[in-house]
Amino acid sequence: MQRVSVFQQKGSGERKIEAVRKYGSDVITLEVVSIDDELPAIIDDTSIYLPTELHADLVLDFLTHKDLSLDLAAICAASNIPVIASGKKLTNKWVLTPPT
Repeated sequence: MQRVSVFQQKGSGERKIEAVRKYGSDVITLEVVSIDDELPAIIDDTSIYLPTELHADLVLDFLTHKDLSLDLAAICAASNIPVIASGKKLTNKWVLTPPT
């Protein structure tokens, strides 16, 4: 089973999560991290919202706050975990940012 961690804000990845559960549940184990708090424009310390360590084969980033996405990418890079963050402009070799 492939371990996939999904990070979302206020349900931003729900449709994709539902599709993975529907069509990939036999080969993918999902861990969903939902951040539903009202967030400030700038987050200096994202450790309140993000784990310090991940155990996944792939991370899907549906976060809407850039500070969270940047720090999530750094956490993943430290653990050699690739990230897919569609439609974002992150410059990190561990992040794939296909157009939406």
